[in-house]
Amino acid sequence: MQEFSHVIADPAGLHARPVASIASEALKWRSAVTVTRDADAVAASDLMGLMGLDARCGDTLVVRVEGPDEQEAAAALRRVFTF
Repeated sequence: MQEFSHVIADPAGLHARPVASIASEALKWRSAVTVTRDADAVAASDLMGLMGLDARCGDTLVVRVEGPDEQEAAAALRRVFTF
């Protein structure tokens, strides 16, 4: 399992554009990708689930990647989480 954290710096929080980028990247990999905020966890490929996290500026997201291509997937997702 690969895991990394991301603190949201965008004043708009986790909005539609980064959500679409995250979901699009997550769908490219065979590994399961989960994004967690506090006690809420959703599949990274779930657009509405990601929006439902209601993550705001300063919140920490934890991204977990588990599967056959987890190292490559985690590296690619780290690049996406630069918003």
